[in-house]
Amino acid sequence: MVESVRYDMVVLGAGSGGYAAALRGAQLGLQVALIETDKVGGTCLHRGCIPAKALLHSAEIADQVRQAGRFGIDATLGAISLTDVNAFKQSVVDRLYKGLQGLISGRGVNLVSGLGRVVSAHQVQVGSNLVEGRELVLATGSYARSLPGLAVQGRVLTSDQALRLDAVPANPIILGGGVIGLEFASMWASFGAKVTIIEALEHLAPNEDLAVSKLLERAFKRRGINYQLGVKVRDVTQDHDTVTVRLQDGTELSGDALLVAVGRGPNTAGVGFEEIGVAMDRGFVLTDEQLRTNVPHVWAAGDIVPGPQLAHRGFAHGIAVAERIAGLDPPPLVESGIPRVTYCEPEITSVGLTEAAAKAAHGVDAIETAEYNLAGNGKSQVLGTQGFVKLVRLVGGPVLGVHLIGSRVSELAGEAQLIVNWEAYPEDVAGLIHAHPTQDEAIGEAFLALAGKPLHAHA
Repeated sequence: MVESVRYDMVVLGAGSGGYAAALRGAQLGLQVALIETDKVGGTCLHRGCIPAKALLHSAEIADQVRQAGRFGIDATLGAISLTDVNAFKQSVVDRLYKGLQGLISGRGVNLVSGLGRVVSAHQVQVGSNLVEGRELVLATGSYARSLPGLAVQGRVLTSDQALRLDAVPANPIILGGGVIGLEFASMWASFGAKVTIIEALEHLAPNEDLAVSKLLERAFKRRGINYQLGVKVRDVTQDHDTVTVRLQDGTELSGDALLVAVGRGPNTAGVGFEEIGVAMDRGFVLTDEQLRTNVPHVWAAGDIVPGPQLAHRGFAHGIAVAERIAGLDPPPLVESGIPRVTYCEPEITSVGLTEAAAKAAHGVDAIETAEYNLAGNGKSQVLGTQGFVKLVRLVGGPVLGVHLIGSRVSELAGEAQLIVNWEAYPEDVAGLIHAHPTQDEAIGEAFLALAGKPLHAHA
């Protein structure tokens, strides 16, 4: 049957991009239907960002207890109950889920539960119902990839299964040294596991600035996290107790779990996109800079659009699409200006171009860099962390990249993204007052150095 209502906007998928589009569209007076086969909030809320960060917070507390003696506190870490840790994690997810359900209901968005399949540029089939709209927003999200021929079963896991474990693996192997692999490696190591990472590229965090990657590798080595770099997997076998990974260089590794963290793929198969003529590339939906597909009245947002697969990018996509449908004209999203955070220990935060990318884009002689070591920052010394702030600028021009590594530097992403996106010059930031004592001062000190007047750094 066809619903009697013809909506202004039909959104397929209620993850970060989809629900943001629905909420913003309703806020702007559009009549909105939001279709979701699972729960509103998508991967980020239920199987990704939020549960992972809750577990990482528990892991941080375990480390703090172990290191309490450094700070004059007599404390001993007893057993880690992953059952209780998971209960804490789920309580965070449940509260946020309840709040999001309230927002969807309160804004008057019609939530349609069920598996949606696009049948035209204006229609989505959900069971026996046909939901119609003037504009269609595709926001079906992503899934955890595996390697060709590597089945996810038994002791071979993706992040989906790893987040639901009721016991910490004793000696897990992690395939992939990107964001997901690094976060699980850090978490499991804090919970007492002996972790080994396999990364096919030459460095951990291969998309980050090289200086950041190298410091992270040293930090992980000090933490007892092992890694094999620049080598690929030949094959994987498992039995009741063990999973064995054979590398192409002949190395053989054995553990009690293998986490496959090789990225995420677009969740676009079997939902009708290609059948209505939407242009695709390896499963991704191609759009212009306004997020329009090649099919009139069809838009796309979030992880299915080529680019960094970040929840906050999807959220921004959803808002922008809703505003354009409502007749507004928000500026296109600049991908390089999106903050990127890896919540391992030490944390990594970056906005803008790496030194290598900046030199490739503008020429070696056109780029200038500066670093400020957190050893000179009072709050970082209190926290007992090591790391640095690295700045990349165009000679005589604006800042192109801000890169940070150290405990809690994710909280500095806000100022970093303002600097890069507003194309600030070093002199602009060097003149700002940064509260003392904070880690934020490290950004100020780095800019003083780049502006040619270092105080707590060597010239």
